[in-house]
Amino acid sequence: MGSSDCQHSGSESSPFLSDKSAKVFVAGHRGLVGSAIVRKLQSLGFANLVLRTHSELDLTRQADVESFFAAEKPDFVILAAAKVGGIHANNTYPADFIAINLQIQTNVIDSAYKHGVKKLLFLGSSCIYPKLAPQPIPEDALLTGPLEPTNEWYAVAKIAGIKMCQGYRIQYSWDAISGMPTNLYGPNDNFHPENSHVLPALMRRFHEAKVNGDKEVVVWGTGSPLREFLHVDDLADAVVFMMEEYSGLEHLNVGSGKEVTIKELAELVKEVVGFEGELVWDSSKPDGTPRKLMDSSKLLGMGWKPKVSLREGLVDTYKWYTANAITKQ
Repeated sequence: MGSSDCQHSGSESSPFLSDKSAKVFVAGHRGLVGSAIVRKLQSLGFANLVLRTHSELDLTRQADVESFFAAEKPDFVILAAAKVGGIHANNTYPADFIAINLQIQTNVIDSAYKHGVKKLLFLGSSCIYPKLAPQPIPEDALLTGPLEPTNEWYAVAKIAGIKMCQGYRIQYSWDAISGMPTNLYGPNDNFHPENSHVLPALMRRFHEAKVNGDKEVVVWGTGSPLREFLHVDDLADAVVFMMEEYSGLEHLNVGSGKEVTIKELAELVKEVVGFEGELVWDSSKPDGTPRKLMDSSKLLGMGWKPKVSLREGLVDTYKWYTANAITKQ
């Protein structure tokens, strides 16, 4: 079953947008991705969102997940719950990253199928592609080479989730699809000093430097690596688009298609935050992968496109950060 011949079968069999009273379970609704999906669905008029905090439903516990699906019987599931973190966290907690993610996705996907969910969308991550994948990275680069060693436990779990959706589609003709987002940012991001990704980390550092009146901010590397960023509201828009329009075996890349150097990103964040001091590059520190861009032409070819520019997205994120994320300075 190729994705081309059944691209729209899902929208014929179980149209997503036509029934706003359908029960939609968004797993991981408090995170960066899940909260954006909830905002999007609410803005579209979905009145029956099923949401559970971790204390209300532990997705790693199979019996609890089975009971939840038996009782709630959601019509649609968007699986945005995962244990995530940066290089430091991945290196320190490999057992957690593989075990927790495998447990969450196995429990949710299997229970969703058993309890008659019409369609499920699983979200992967661009960091599960091979370390030396061709650029831009096409969907079929998955499993063609060794993974980035620092996050292979997380990557193996996420790959298993994509393969599980494919397996249930092949064996049971069940409508389980997967999306593969690029680097995301936006409201509800993680601004932790050690465990955050590059964009929120830069934002926090420039903000603290501004507040403290520092003369300079030192950033690791040369600033030359290229990265792609997508505002999380654009991902939420893509999630709804895929739920409505896509029903294929292959996962779909979701990216902005726009690259920016880390140097350009840092200058832009500095400007948005309003830090007046100097930006100093410590080129003795590692740069990381020189380029990481996804080929999102399949999704773009179906008619979806991102709407939030990087500058606009950074302004929005900084507003959220100053209103919500600043704890003890």
